[in-house]
Amino acid sequence: MENNDILKLLPYSPPFLFVDELLEVTEDRVVGNYLFSRDLDFYQGHFTDFPVTPGVILTECCAQIGLVCLGIFLLEAYISENKDSNISVGLSSSDMDFYHPVLPGEKVTVTSEKVYFRFNKLKCRVKMHNSTGKLVCKGVISGMLKLQEIE
Repeated sequence: MENNDILKLLPYSPPFLFVDELLEVTEDRVVGNYLFSRDLDFYQGHFTDFPVTPGVILTECCAQIGLVCLGIFLLEAYISENKDSNISVGLSSSDMDFYHPVLPGEKVTVTSEKVYFRFNKLKCRVKMHNSTGKLVCKGVISGMLKLQEIE
């Protein structure tokens, strides 16, 4: 499965899509980027005089790149057999630590390493770095991936 194929299967669209590009996808790891555009709506109210990206949005970006994109790759054979299905994802747990703010206009890179994938539950260690290489956040994210038939 090509990286662009994975992006097309994501169950998100703007303004809630936090994946621009996948740089690497293997059975054990994924690396991807996202640019937090200055015109995103949440910056208008999240600290009026000094807008920063909310931690929940950083966690979502890590989950979309690190869990969902990797999960789609791992489910490739099943997805190929069930082309009339949509992917649904349920985040079951996240434990994130935050170290550095992400400002409007910053590009981040998320790296995720698979801890395990069984019974469609995926657990990953994720890290997010900004464009200067500073660690923004890291943690462990788990979720369930399921294919649902399109009706």
